[in-house]
Amino acid sequence: MTATAAPTRLENKWDDAAAAGMTQPELLLYRSNLLGSDKRITNYGGGNTSAKVMERDPLTGQMVEVLWVKGSGGDVGSIRMDGFATLYMDKLEALRGLYRGVAFEDEMVGYLPHATFNLNTRAASIDTPLHAYVPRKHVDHMHPDAIIAIAASANSRALTQQIFGDTIGWLPWKKPGFELGLWLSDFCAKNPDAKGVVLESHGLFTWDDDAKACYLLTLEIIQKATDWFAAELADKPAFGGAKHESLPADQRHAAAARLMPAIRGMVSGQQHMVGHFDDSAAVLEFVNAADMERLAALGTSCPDHFLRTKIRPLVVDFDPAQPDVEATLAGLPAAVAAYRDDYAAYYDRCKHADSPALRDPNAVVYLVPGVGMITFAKDRATARISAEFYVNAINVMRGADGVDTYRGLPEQEAFDIEYWLLEEAKLSRMPKPKSLAGRVALVTGGAGGIGSATAARYLTEGACVMLADIDEAALADTVAGLSKQFGADVVRSVVMNVTDEQAVARAYADMAVAFGGVDILVSNAGIASSAPVEETSLDMWNRNMAILSTGYFLVSREAFKVMRVQDMGGALVFVASKNGLAASPNAAAYCTAKASEIHLARCLALEGAEAGIRVNVVNPDAVLRGSKIWSGDWLDQRASTYGTDKGGLEEMYRQRSLLKRSVLPEDIAEAAYFLASDLSAKSTGNIINVDAGNVQAFTR
Repeated sequence: MTATAAPTRLENKWDDAAAAGMTQPELLLYRSNLLGSDKRITNYGGGNTSAKVMERDPLTGQMVEVLWVKGSGGDVGSIRMDGFATLYMDKLEALRGLYRGVAFEDEMVGYLPHATFNLNTRAASIDTPLHAYVPRKHVDHMHPDAIIAIAASANSRALTQQIFGDTIGWLPWKKPGFELGLWLSDFCAKNPDAKGVVLESHGLFTWDDDAKACYLLTLEIIQKATDWFAAELADKPAFGGAKHESLPADQRHAAAARLMPAIRGMVSGQQHMVGHFDDSAAVLEFVNAADMERLAALGTSCPDHFLRTKIRPLVVDFDPAQPDVEATLAGLPAAVAAYRDDYAAYYDRCKHADSPALRDPNAVVYLVPGVGMITFAKDRATARISAEFYVNAINVMRGADGVDTYRGLPEQEAFDIEYWLLEEAKLSRMPKPKSLAGRVALVTGGAGGIGSATAARYLTEGACVMLADIDEAALADTVAGLSKQFGADVVRSVVMNVTDEQAVARAYADMAVAFGGVDILVSNAGIASSAPVEETSLDMWNRNMAILSTGYFLVSREAFKVMRVQDMGGALVFVASKNGLAASPNAAAYCTAKASEIHLARCLALEGAEAGIRVNVVNPDAVLRGSKIWSGDWLDQRASTYGTDKGGLEEMYRQRSLLKRSVLPEDIAEAAYFLASDLSAKSTGNIINVDAGNVQAFTR
């Protein structure tokens, strides 16, 4: 079910040697991780697995049957043992007698904690009854595109019978919960030889009494559906054939770089949003297709899809045959406003007396013909995952509409899932966003001590960070370390010379495509030189001015351009130096360039204020640890100037300060965090000295 080549077969990853000696819960974990490792089997966070295991009751000492089932909100690919809920099977069976019908469906969720085994704190998911009431030891519930393509077809039941015969049954759409669990129980009772069931507009259930056999059965059924679609669709143009041709890759990138900051500004009214761009073959095939707009308007089918992508995307008015980004940008405000109005009308049509309040009415998914797909969400991982889910939806539409007629979930059913009180309760339990959640920062000189410490501080507070540096090897090492600590989603890098106007513009375009725009610039790229004035060459003077003054101007100018497009304000933090305020012997070029930085920041604070763009300065002094400028001649030169050696220089600086303390990269990072965060929302044009106290640098 791909846009180009025939599908590769699902791999049997079960290793008997690895599984030997595992307990039944361990086999469940093993099976779950194997299934979740292939997104053709189930999407991130989608589907669940279970096993019914005999355990010793901690109270009675008797052996009892316990349901182990993926807990609420987990992901089978990354789940660990503590991600499973455990419940007494006899108590789950007893719940049948308490069920008062569909109108009281949600109250059954409140009973699940009473069935908890061994004081397990992991919340059970809404799918628990579906697993409990299948009379087999092992149950898999997956969301493969090939199966959902069957489930989302107008003639879903007939297709299921045609492909699987009596091996796999079919049940009509029903919102997940207790009622569907009873339906599944009834199906199993009436069809004891069936190995699974397709749930309309939902997914696949398979089962067996052996963990490995259940795993292999799940793969077999998905592969059979995949092969069937491959044969049926082999000679058919997808989505009615192509209507547009894709722009070349560099032009797609350039268009996305222009569109994403503009969209980001329009959709970040409630919170800062982060973007993701996808121009994969599957996406381009869809956005360029003749039937794209018709299919997109139908919305997605599987609940997992539209919970991540909203019920339908926004199709951006763009003609790749006559690309006019300016015209598209001019039309975006009206298109975004129309989407919001349409979403609000959908809410009003479908809401109930007790429905949660209207949520963010902006689109998550933006389809741009000839360019690709843009997604926006509250954080980078969610934006990426939302795109992955819409690719799942594209694959489903390709299959369903290619062999039958694709059907989205009925509007009221979609609303009842999206605004389900149980879903609202799950959202309310999410942790409070961190202080820089949704913010995007560019840190120049990002491979040095101050740059990497500042990046780490921002990442700790939930920001996305692009690090720029001219030292490619050091930059790669820094990014690898930060990605390992904070995750690859939130860290990007660009090799950039701040004195190269075109390179700076490209870096901002890359950042727009990677994250959607920029909120924070930390201008930190630096060099240092030391020489008496009569020994200061013109080259030394120009190099200091180029990097420490012109470079700061260039990166700031591009930041202003993007921030004005977004119209969300922003923060620029210049890492200058004590030497910008206090003269130092044998460093005229360096001190003058640093003074230029500080005055540039003051000028930009004046220009940016009306747009909410704040510009402030951090003045460090003698940050030796981790600093790249202290690793070369500057260290020898300053040691010579003050009549000491390398070992004694840090102590000399410490004793020179009023507080007699060393200044570390983390100290500068803390000041850079303060000036970028809302803690300093009413500060611009200011200087914070982080120098352990130097009377010559006191601001006046």
